[in-house]
Amino acid sequence: MSLTQTAKRKSRWPRALRRGLMENIATAIIAIGFLMLFQPFALPLYTYSFITMLAGTAMFIIVSKFPE
Repeated sequence: MSLTQTAKRKSRWPRALRRGLMENIATAIIAIGFLMLFQPFALPLYTYSFITMLAGTAMFIIVSKFPE
């Protein structure tokens, strides 16, 4: 048995492209789309709310595969 512990492997991905930050951004985009859907004033915001939520959801699915 070795007395040295195995070190956790460092990711070569840039810090800005790691999962935690990007998942938070995707969640914020979904929340913005949700707010756009439930506001009663601007029809263009209501129109693009579905596209915004869909883009945030797709981003979340893709980002969930990124390393920690």
